[in-house]
Amino acid sequence: MAELRWNPLLRTWTMVAPGRQGRPIIEGNQSGCPFCPGSGKVPDSYDVLAYDNDFPALSKDAPEPSSGSSLYRSAPAYGKCEVILYSPSHSATLAELPLQQVRKLVDLWVERSSALSSDRRVKYVFIFENRGPEVGVTIHHPHGQIYAYPFVPLKIQTELESCLGHWRGTGKCLICDINREERSSGVRVVYENEDFLGYIPFFTDYPYGLFLAPKEHLTFVTDLDGRARDSLALALRDTVGAFDLLFDRPFPYMMSFHQGPVNSPEYDGVRRYYHLHIEFYPPLRDADKIKFYASSEMGAWAACNPASVEETAEKLRDAFVRFRSREG
Repeated sequence: MAELRWNPLLRTWTMVAPGRQGRPIIEGNQSGCPFCPGSGKVPDSYDVLAYDNDFPALSKDAPEPSSGSSLYRSAPAYGKCEVILYSPSHSATLAELPLQQVRKLVDLWVERSSALSSDRRVKYVFIFENRGPEVGVTIHHPHGQIYAYPFVPLKIQTELESCLGHWRGTGKCLICDINREERSSGVRVVYENEDFLGYIPFFTDYPYGLFLAPKEHLTFVTDLDGRARDSLALALRDTVGAFDLLFDRPFPYMMSFHQGPVNSPEYDGVRRYYHLHIEFYPPLRDADKIKFYASSEMGAWAACNPASVEETAEKLRDAFVRFRSREG
């Protein structure tokens, strides 16, 4: 039975979801893919689609937990898990989609973020994508996901505290200052369009750990206006295209949208100090070498990057140039 279990050491919730053990594994071909038209699971015709996850970790009808104590608190696994389908084509990649299709995807993210935020029990809306078997993808149809959590996840809490402390000390947004620092240095910036800046930040623990951040101070995906949505669609298509050219192979990654929490009075001033951004965690450090999160990283949260980001940024910047030249 799905439930939330409180971790008293880290002061955060763990989602327990035994039902996810039954997720199907669909290989590269589309046989049996539930996301393809004709499967009976999705409409026979669609552009982009929000699809209720068949194996959710969180649900609106979450039962009361069957375990727990005064030390080991538990709670219903309330929330929502949605799959976001990027295209009806099983073999399409985000880099190959027409820009207007990627813009439809951005619009769907905004629409679903707004709808999920309207539930007062939801505290955080998390847009993400896992791509490639290296990060555990079991269905290779182009898709991402949205989780609506009944709590603010620990990593986001940490970022919020850091950004609030920076704002209190300087009167400035931390991500705005990071954007300025990276543009001033220049060596780690790999991409720029009208509204978004892309860089491998000074501190990242992944060799190709790209950040995409709006140039304007925005806090939620719902803050993106029409032009910014166009720019985000372009930035995402260019990013995945550059990644795939880097080692001439489909590039695995985890993509995470970091935005402000919702329905959380303790974060009422969040628009002043927190800045929407997208973090990519690509596990490759070379064409056939994985950067593993091993004991130091997982056990002590002591990150180690096996590469100089100034050198990897140069390689990724070149891949962006090559992809953009192909697009004309």
